Parts: sequence; structure tokens; C-alpha cells
Amino acid sequence: MGVICSLADALAELTIGRDSASRAGEKPLKTRTCRFFSQKGYCREGSDCSFLHDEKLSSGSQITGTGGESAGEPSNSSHPPKDDGLVQDRRQAVTKPPASRIVPKPVPQTQTQNPREFQLGQIRRRFSPKESKQSDGAALLKFSLAPSDPDFPFEMTALECSLTVPTAYPHERPSLKVSNRDIPRGFALNVESGFDGLAADKRDNTLLELMKALDRNLETFLSAPKAETIKLVPNKDTRHLSNQPARAVQPVAVSVKPDNIPQQSSSTSQVAIVPSVPIESFTAQQKTDAARRRENEVRQLEARMGRLPLYKKSSDGIAYTLPVEPRRRGNLPTALQAVKTIQLFVPLLYPLHTCRVQLEGVEPSESKPVERGFEAKAKELKETTLMGHVNYLAQNMHVLAKTVLEPEKPIVAVSVGVPTLEAEPTHAVDKGKGIEGTQDAERSHIQYITRPPEWTMIDDDDFSGSDSEDYTYDTGDEESAAEGGAEPELKEEAEAAETPALPTQSQEKGTAISFPFIELYGVEVLEVVVLNISVKCERCKDITEIKGLKNGVTKSESCKKCASPLTIGFRRDLVHAHAVRAGFLDLEGCTVNDMLPSTFLPTCSQCSEVYPAPGIVSVCGETTSNICRECHQKFTFKILSVKFLRITSSVLPPAAGPRRKKETLGLTPGTELPKRGRCRHYTKSYRWFRFSCCQKVYACDKCHDESEDHPNEWANRMICGWCSREGNYRPEDCGFCHGVLTGKRGGGGFWEGGKGTRDRVRMSRKDPRKHRRVGGGSTKPKA
Repeated sequence: MGVICSLADALAELTIGRDSASRAGEKPLKTRTCRFFSQKGYCREGSDCSFLHDEKLSSGSQITGTGGESAGEPSNSSHPPKDDGLVQDRRQAVTKPPASRIVPKPVPQTQTQNPREFQLGQIRRRFSPKESKQSDGAALLKFSLAPSDPDFPFEMTALECSLTVPTAYPHERPSLKVSNRDIPRGFALNVESGFDGLAADKRDNTLLELMKALDRNLETFLSAPKAETIKLVPNKDTRHLSNQPARAVQPVAVSVKPDNIPQQSSSTSQVAIVPSVPIESFTAQQKTDAARRRENEVRQLEARMGRLPLYKKSSDGIAYTLPVEPRRRGNLPTALQAVKTIQLFVPLLYPLHTCRVQLEGVEPSESKPVERGFEAKAKELKETTLMGHVNYLAQNMHVLAKTVLEPEKPIVAVSVGVPTLEAEPTHAVDKGKGIEGTQDAERSHIQYITRPPEWTMIDDDDFSGSDSEDYTYDTGDEESAAEGGAEPELKEEAEAAETPALPTQSQEKGTAISFPFIELYGVEVLEVVVLNISVKCERCKDITEIKGLKNGVTKSESCKKCASPLTIGFRRDLVHAHAVRAGFLDLEGCTVNDMLPSTFLPTCSQCSEVYPAPGIVSVCGETTSNICRECHQKFTFKILSVKFLRITSSVLPPAAGPRRKKETLGLTPGTELPKRGRCRHYTKSYRWFRFSCCQKVYACDKCHDESEDHPNEWANRMICGWCSREGNYRPEDCGFCHGVLTGKRGGGGFWEGGKGTRDRVRMSRKDPRKHRRVGGGSTKPKA
């Protein structure tokens, strides 16, 4: 049995060996195509390659796209392309696709049927505009186009576009209008004209493609030179010039003669001679001094009269409407007893040109004696201030009403012989083309033209215009001036009524409040709800605390020292991680000094829930922590410093007088003063005082007397030695940190019958209780 198995195994091995030998002599079947040969047309392995080399599949032999026939033998790249666009090249098969294989871009059926509505839908999906229809049926789309260029050089968040699409679009071109208020109109015109040029050049483009082209060329349009525009300016108020001398030009009365009547050889005419008044001229130094004095007196006038209800001021700062209370109203004429307000005109060159007044609500004939008397008195008392003039008018109006008016000097008429030329009657000359007037024989080149009659006669209808108004003030007609004086106020009221409402966001004007380096932990947004500040009067530099300022509410106060009106308004902003500005202050008659403890409303960064009212009270230098009432997350914020930045216009005149050097004490709120505010005179006084006599800071009155050459006055402000915050004077403790500012007399580190301290750390080392064992009693001696 074992022999049979071994023979079977030997036969199997022989069979396998023969099969392997026969297979080794045969070549394997090539089924896969050689990649190198099909791409490059050759293979370095040649016939020994284990892959199939097919000439039909190589790049050197292409099959035509139309006939399907072979392109022939492979050729090099020097062969020119055939008519069908195929090139016999192993590097590139096709350089230009055949025309039969080019298919136009598919156009949606909606665009073909109604292209206008289709393109409007694209604008709606892309920009989400506010759409409205005009009277002619055109669509008006208002949207914002944000520049897509990351390196856009201009400070513009978005371009406010108003796109008008006519009903006949695309046969009529669309138009664009830029409504950004911060872009000058000249540059806005450049953008609008640039869009019109794009719409004219690219008629086949859709509205969305035109807006994309505008976005790409927006920098180019804004960089172009500013287009010329027309600026509308109001008529200059010349009411303060009505009492100034002017060169009067009187017309010459000439009788018109018919053409068919021959003129005489000579004639006489009446020539009006007006006495000339010399015009005063002033030097530059006189004008500078006058401007400085006018500014000071006007500021005083506004400070004392500005808070009264009937006070008004014109936009140019020349006319002031002031309430007046005559001293002896019963002694006034009946027509003047109802006077409540006057108009005070302060010329630009005051006091070189005297001021004048005009009574409101009174007939010109009744008010003229008072006005002329006041004008004469103002010329005499040139050193009197504007408030002095107003007080004099109120005290002596009954005296000025008895002023005798001087009769006006009549114009002297002189007969002057004027030779005339004999004219033959001619009918060829048209009537109306000749110039009416007289001519001097010695100066034949000068022609005297008569004054038009409409310049002399003033109708009621024409008087309402601006031209007639200017003429009445120049001619000095008091009746016309009285009627026209109220017209600018009516225009101002009409303009104020037409002015649109202010935007909801705060405008960047006034004094900005910012918290630089503010620390916010767990706070998403911080909002100032109630702001408390201290302001400094511009007149007497006295500091007043203003409390309870809220958003959009204007508060009026008066200075406790000089009674000047103070107006403070607050417009809030939201403070977050990328914005440290808390809002703006609108101040009149004062400047901001410091921020007092105010109320804040934080918003949780986890659940975006606002802290409930009334809020959290905090102050500069204090770390405030609390928890959210919704998700109970802890949040903390700390105001390290408060900065005030006054935003003014560059065209404003500089302030009068030398600028006071800013005081720098180098204090940080929340930290202690050097030596806690103590000095060598008072070692238990932990504060500094700001003396009202010089507004400087000293530790005590003796330190003040050593450094200054004037006697000290009582200080009404102090700086705490524990927290370095300035506030009103308090006798014992600080109003911010409530730290004790004066050391207790008689108290020390000793026990002194219970009046001393029980703190073993602060207790004197001489006190036997300092090292006594806790629990009391003495230890028992050891046995």
C-alpha cells in the first residue's frame, strides 16, 4: 500500500513539471493596455512590455470626430491642423474644438419670456432690497452694496443704492442714485455716472452683473476727481448793516419826448445832490480786538439770557430775540405797553459798529423814537457791554420813548443845463430800443440811465421775496424792516419742520465717553442706564454734580456760583469686547470733569439675558461681580479708566484767552494716594483738598499757603486717600469707598478700658493682652 502511494506521487510530480515547462515556453496573453504607449506613443520596454501596445489607442493616431476614420500614421507636432480642428501631435490632441461641438449657454425659459422680472428676482435674492413703485410704474429698489475688495481704501461700510428699473427694461437703461450722507455729492455723481457708463457699454448684461461690475470698479469711481456741483447757500443777513452809511444813488427825473417832436438846443434838468458820508476803515488790530470783545460779551449775553423762555438766536449769531420787562410800563405810550420782546442786532464789527434794537409787535412809527434814542445812547456809551445796553433799555424805555426825532434833510436839487442834440424825426428807429436818460456834454461817454420804476415802488406780493427783503434793509425803510425781520425766523421754523427725524444710532458729535482697557468677563454687552457725572462751568470753573442722566433726555441745571445755565444731554452706546465707547454728551455752558458712580446693565454672554432693572452701580477702578438671573453664570467687569474726547469742527473759532495747562496728578482710581494723603502738618488726615481760590490740589491749608501767594479759600472738593477718587467735601468718610478720612484722637493700640483695639495684630506690643493665651487665666505651676 505504501509503494502504490509513492508511485502516484511521483506521477503527479512528473505531470506538474511538464505543465510548468510548457507554460514557461509560452508568452502570457496581454489584455491590459500600456499607459505609456497610449499617452506618449512609445514605451521603453518595447516588445518585452507585459502590457498591450495598441496603435489605434495611442495619441499619435486619432479617430476623427465626424467620419470615424483613422487619421493615418503617427506624425510629429510640426504637422498643421486639419480642417476639423484635429492635430496629429503626441503632446496635444485638440487645440480648438470643432464648431459643431460648441453649444450655447442655456437660457432659462423665465428669462426669455420676461427678462425684467427674472433679473429683478435676482436682485431680490441677492440684496433683499426695499422695493417700491413710482408713479410711472418703474421699480425702485433700495439696498446696500458692501465692497467685496478686502483692501478697499475708503472708510465706507456699504454703498446705499437706489436702483430705478423702468417698465420698458431692457430696452431702456436702468439708473442708480447714491444716498450715502457721508459721501460728498461730487463723488456720488462720479459713481452714478460710472454706473450709467457700465449700463451703456454692457447692454446684454443682467442687473446683477451690472452691480457686480459696479463693485469691481467702485474704487476707480471714488478715486476720480470730484464732480462740480451747485451749492445752495442762504441769503446773508444784512439787518445789522441797516444803520450803516451807504452811497445812495438817486435817479434823475427825465421827461420822455416823442420822436417826431424836435428837441430844443438846450434844456435844464433837476439833478439831485446827496451829501456823501465817509466810510470808516479799520486796521487789522482794531478788528481783532473788536472780535475778541464781541465774543466775550455775546457769551455773557447767552449765559444770562439763554435760559429764559422767549430767548432766540439767529443762525448767523447777529440777531438776538430777548425778553424785556420795562421798569415803568405804565408811563409808556399805549402802543408800547404791550412790548414783551426786543430784537438786538450785534454787528460783526461790534463795538466798532454800534448795536441797535427793534421792538417787536409795535408799529414802526411808535417804536422809532425808542430805537433812535437807543442808537444814539449806544454811540455815546461805547464801553458799555451788551448786557449793560439791554439793562439800560429796560430801565429807561419810558425816557427813550420821548426822544424827539430830527426831520430828515431834504435832498437839494440843483438846476443844471444839459445841452441836447437836435434829432430829426426818423421812423426807422424802433421804439423801446433807445436808452432813456441824460448825457453830460463834457463827459459824452457817460450815459445816465433812469432808475426802473419797480425798484422804487414795492408791492406787498413782491415784498415776500428775498430780493425785496435785501433791498428794504439797504434803503433803511423801518416799516419794511419790521415786517421782514420776522421772515427769517419763519423760514427757520419751516426748515425745521421739513428736517427728517434723526437716525436711531448716536451721531458722532459732542463729547465721547470711552472706557479704555475695560475688563469684561462673562459679559456680552454693557450698557449705561443712569449716568452721573461732574461738570465744570465754563464761566466760573465751578464744579457741579449732575445725576440721573438717561438716554435721549436733556437735563438743564444752573451753576451754583454764577447762575449760568448748564445743559447736559446723554446719548448712549453699547460697550462690548470690540467697542469701548459708552456714548456721547451734549454739553452747553460747561465741560465734563469726571464720572461718578453710575448704573449699568450687563448682558450675560452665555444666555444673552439682560440683567434686570434697576441695574448694577459701579464706578471707575472698582471690580464689580454678580450672577446672571437666568443661567446663574458669574460675570465680572472693571472700568480701569474713563476718557472724555471732545469732537469739534475745524471751522470753529479758537477759544478766547490763553489756554490753561491741563492738570496731571498721575492718580489711578481704586488705589491709595501717596502716604494716603497725609502731610507733615496733619498726620491723621487721609485726603487732599481742591481749593476753590485757584482750583489746585494740596494736602492742607498750610501746604497751600507755602506754595501760593494768595490767601486760601474753603475747599469744596476733595480726593480720598484710600481710593484716589475726587468728589464733594464730606467731613468724615469718602462718598465712594466710605473710608474714614480722619484719625480718631485718644485712640491707640492700647486696651484703655475697652476703648482700644481687640485685634492682636494691631495691638501694641507693650499691652499684656497681646501675648496672653487664648481662653484667659494663668497656667498652674508644675508640681
